[in-house]
Amino acid sequence: MRKLTTLMIAAMIAVTGSAAAFATEYTKGTVKKVDMKAGKVTIIHEELTNLDMPAMTMVFRTADPAMLEKMKEGDAIEFVADRVKGKLTVVELK
Repeated sequence: MRKLTTLMIAAMIAVTGSAAAFATEYTKGTVKKVDMKAGKVTIIHEELTNLDMPAMTMVFRTADPAMLEKMKEGDAIEFVADRVKGKLTVVELK
């Protein structure tokens, strides 16, 4: 019984670790427009695998308004996008 419990805990840790790695997969993109007033950025991006979206140009909110200050039109970026309260949002930025 003890071996079974140990194996189950190890399996849970392995699954949790791989899910966390998938959640932080960065996508490459190019900033097309930054709208400081609206708190949004338009990005021409590669496929967003975690959101099951093909490459396209989209408008995103940012999780932190300070991210907008780090971006300008034409910048090559790497970012993580997710749905936050139903809105497509840049949650991490390189």
